Amino acid sequence: MTPERTAAAAAATDPDPPSAPLPCGADLILRVFEAERVEVCFGIPGGAVLPLYDAFARGTAVRHVLARHEQGAGHMAEGYARASGKVGVTIATSGPGATNLVTPIANAMMDSTPLVCVTGQVRSAAIGSDAFQECDIVGVTLPLVKHSWQVRDVEELADVLHEAFRLARSGRPGPVLVDVPRDVQEAPAGAALAAPVARLPERAPEAQALAAVARAIEAAERPVLYVGGGVVNADACAELRALAERARIPVVTTLMAKGAFPESHELFFGWPGMHGARWANLAIDRADLVLAVGARFDDRVTGRLDAFAQAATIAHFDVDPYELGKVRAAELPVLGDLRPALAGVRTALRAAPRTDAWIEQLAAWRERHPLAYDETAATMLKPQRVLQVLDAALRDHPDVIWSTGVGQHQMWAMQYLRCERPRSFLTSGGHGTMGFGLPAAIGARAARPDAAVVCVDGDGSFQMTPQELACAVAEDLPVVVAILNNGGLGMVHQWQTMFYERRLSHVDLSQPADLALVARGFGALGLTVRTEAELLPSLEQALACGRAAVLDVHVEPGEACYPMIMPGAPAAEMVEWPGR
Repeated sequence: MTPERTAAAAAATDPDPPSAPLPCGADLILRVFEAERVEVCFGIPGGAVLPLYDAFARGTAVRHVLARHEQGAGHMAEGYARASGKVGVTIATSGPGATNLVTPIANAMMDSTPLVCVTGQVRSAAIGSDAFQECDIVGVTLPLVKHSWQVRDVEELADVLHEAFRLARSGRPGPVLVDVPRDVQEAPAGAALAAPVARLPERAPEAQALAAVARAIEAAERPVLYVGGGVVNADACAELRALAERARIPVVTTLMAKGAFPESHELFFGWPGMHGARWANLAIDRADLVLAVGARFDDRVTGRLDAFAQAATIAHFDVDPYELGKVRAAELPVLGDLRPALAGVRTALRAAPRTDAWIEQLAAWRERHPLAYDETAATMLKPQRVLQVLDAALRDHPDVIWSTGVGQHQMWAMQYLRCERPRSFLTSGGHGTMGFGLPAAIGARAARPDAAVVCVDGDGSFQMTPQELACAVAEDLPVVVAILNNGGLGMVHQWQTMFYERRLSHVDLSQPADLALVARGFGALGLTVRTEAELLPSLEQALACGRAAVLDVHVEPGEACYPMIMPGAPAAEMVEWPGR
C-alpha cells in the first residue's frame, strides 16, 4: 500500500481528524460515493479536479486507482462494472481529461455498461470565455450518455449524483456524466447528504405477452434462444438456464453474452455472427421460433438482414422499448425486465418439450462443421493453438476472467475459450474499441481480487494502452496479458487481402517494438514466447509472479480468422475456409 493510500485509509477511520476543514462540494462527492457503496474509482488528477483530489487526501473509504490516461481510467471503470455488476466510476479533469473519456463513454453506451463519469470544469464565472482547458463536455457527450448534468449550485450536487447512480444502473444500464465546476467543488456544502435514490421499480412484463410466447414454444419444433448481453446485465442467467432446460431449447450467445449460459451444457450451441460457429448460424437460419433475449440484432450477427431467420417467428424480450422492432420486426414483443420475463414464460409452459430431433440435428451440424485451422504449413505458433493452451491451463480455476482487445484475437478468444459463468468474458462489442483489453482487465482485478484475470490481446490493440501496465504494477493489481503478436493489424490485413486484391496498406507493426521489453520497462514481468514448449511454463510463471505480466507470443503472421460471413451475404452462407 502506498504512503498516500495509508494516510487516506487512516484518515477515513478517524471520525474527527485533527484540523478537518468544513465539508465542501468535493467532500460531498466522496460522501455520495460512499453512500452509493462505491469501493473503487479510477481517474487522474488535474487542475479542475484538484479540490476533489484534496478531499481524497483528507480521507475516504473509496479506493482511488491512478490510471495513466483517462481513456484507460474509463475502460478500467467499465471492466470493474462488467466484472462486478456494480456501477463503474471514473474521474477526469476538464478539457483534454474530459475528452479523453469520450471513447470509454461511447463504448459503455454501446455495450450497456453502467458508468458514472465525474469531470471537473473551469470556474462557473469563466464558462463560455474559452478559459484554459475549458470544454463543453456535456455537449460533446450528449449523444453518448443516458443523461448528463453540469452542476452550478453545490446545494444540488448530492441530489444530482444520487440520480446519476440511479439512472446508470436502472433499466438498460449505461453511462452518465456529471460535470462539476471547480468553484462548486470548493463551495461549503451546507446541507446534509441526501439519501441514495431507489432504483427504478422493475418493469413487469405483461402476462398476456408471456403466455403468447409460452404457446409459441409449445407449438415450435425448432426453437432457438438467441441470447445477448442484456441477460448478463439483468442478472437473469439463472432464469435463462431454467427456461432452456424446462423447454429443451438450444441456446446461442452473442459475443457480449459469452458465459451467460454454461458452454459445456448440452443445450449450448455456440455463437452466431460474422466469426461465430457455422452451426450456430444454421440454427437461427433453420429455426421456426427465435427467442431473442436481451439481444439487439446487431449487423455482425444477422449478416444480410432480409435473409436472417426467414422461417422463424420472432419473440423479442427487452427492457428497452426502443430496441423492440428497431432492426427486426417481432411478432411476439415482450417489454420488461428479463428476470421476471424469463421466469414468467417458464411458469406459463404447459406442454412437454418436443425438441429432441432438433437438438440431434444441431449436434450433427456441429460435428460436420467443427472449428478448425490448418497446421500443415505452419512455421510458427498458430494463434488458435495458443488459445487452446490458455483455455486448458485455466479451465479448472475457480474464478477466471478473460478480457480482450479488438481484432482477430478477440474472435479467436470467443471461439476457443470456454466460459462457464457470466461476467467471465469482457470485451468491447458494439463500439469495437482497440485498447480496451488491458485496462478492462485491471478494472476487473480491482472488482474481484481473487480472480485470475487474463487479457488476450493483439499487438496492435495492446499498443493502444500499454502505459496502463504501470498502473497495474503501482496499484498492485496483477493481470496477465497474452499478446498474439502477428506483427501487424491482423483484421485489417485479412480484409485487405480478401477484398482489396492483397494491397496491404499500413498494417505492418513488426518493427521495432519489443513488447516484452516494453512490459519490463513499466515494472511488469515480460516474457517472449516463440514455441509451444515455452508457452505453458511462461503462463505458469506469469500467474505465479504476483505482479502484472506480459507474454509476447509470436504467432503465424497473415493467419486469417474463419469461419466468416462475407460482407452482404446471408449468415447461413458463411465461409469456413477458402474453397469450402
